[in-house]
Amino acid sequence: MSADLNLFITEETIDGEDDGPLAGRTVAVKDNISTAGVRTTCGSEMLDGYVPPYSATVVDRLTDAGATIVGKANMDEFGMGTTTETSAFGPTRNPVDPERVPGGSSGGSAAAVAAGEVDLALGSDTGGSVRCPAAFCGVVGIKPTYGLVSRYGLIAYANSLEQIGPIAGTVEEAAAALDVIAGPDPNDGTTRAPSEVDGANGNPDYAAAADGDVDGLTIGVPTELFDGADERVVETVEDAIAELAAQGAETTEISLPSVEHAVQAYYVIATSEASSNLARFDGVRYGHRADSDGNWNEAFAATREEGFGAEVKRRILLGTYALSAGYHDKYYKKAQDARAWVRQDFDAAFADVDVVASPTMPVLPFELGESLDDPLRMYLADANTTPANLANLPAISVPAGEADGLPVGLQLVGPKFDEETVIRAASAVEER
Repeated sequence: MSADLNLFITEETIDGEDDGPLAGRTVAVKDNISTAGVRTTCGSEMLDGYVPPYSATVVDRLTDAGATIVGKANMDEFGMGTTTETSAFGPTRNPVDPERVPGGSSGGSAAAVAAGEVDLALGSDTGGSVRCPAAFCGVVGIKPTYGLVSRYGLIAYANSLEQIGPIAGTVEEAAAALDVIAGPDPNDGTTRAPSEVDGANGNPDYAAAADGDVDGLTIGVPTELFDGADERVVETVEDAIAELAAQGAETTEISLPSVEHAVQAYYVIATSEASSNLARFDGVRYGHRADSDGNWNEAFAATREEGFGAEVKRRILLGTYALSAGYHDKYYKKAQDARAWVRQDFDAAFADVDVVASPTMPVLPFELGESLDDPLRMYLADANTTPANLANLPAISVPAGEADGLPVGLQLVGPKFDEETVIRAASAVEER
């Protein structure tokens, strides 16, 4: 089935230790996470032949915990996409309906779990790239608080936004994987231990938090993240929230006015960081090198023309424009101001509620090819997921049910380093 669905770019085994909390579990690793001696392409022709000399911290932690890595999962090129159709190695298909996309950019990871090809998977989430495919494929995806999981060995798209997160068939399985990969890393100066954060549980046990007990939990329901969503999605998510209320949670309507600007702010910031990060792929130090008899500038241009796909080029151009001298204040600075506003709105909300609930994706899974000619439609589909990245908050997508036979995800967002609460609430949804 994996070949029919195009789940993996490279199928190669990295054995884990003989024992450990994940002993006997198989894992798919998104192909922008470095694996020593195993090709890591980022879904791009630019890195088609790249074999890292070292493994990402999360990979070492998985194998040390006994997990066996069975392959590198397909992904949107350099994480840029919402459908896993921008991969240079062809699109991944959704196991629920092979004529539809699995979401992105970690579509291969989520689809591999949904198809039963692996027990667990790792994805990376810059603006929803773990939660989106989890929702579209009917599995669980966790985007941790920024700094909880090491990014050492992750080939960066947008450093200030992205986090590596687990994908699994159940909340408890995803939480158990998070227990293994979370924690400070001397190789990543952005990582922090929960014990260093005021108000956070200094010794979290994420798997144990999946106990389904939401009695007394307060759930904020922001109207802005329901407005404009597909009616079938809204109905399914509202039913799931009502079930949480029946289990003892309290629901209250809240407002997050800043999220109406989150997608615009996200794409300015993310493309700006991508413009800088991807400048290293010049054919001299890294990646594909074009055959060119011209000068260095011509060779550089030819290399990037051949090595990058259309969506990556589009985002590099957008980011370079936003950072240019004449437009930095007009776009990038305003986007950072909007980001601060998003953070303030969530801070204010969490003074009154424990978690914020919404549809993960405002739409049902696209048909293959449906959004490729309309990138703006693809960007707007990230409206509900990008706010958590802008605010660096933990978020989870858990299956809420189905609409017309297609999966619908419920997203739960919590305060920084309070993964346990979002996991607890998500496990209660699962027990429906």
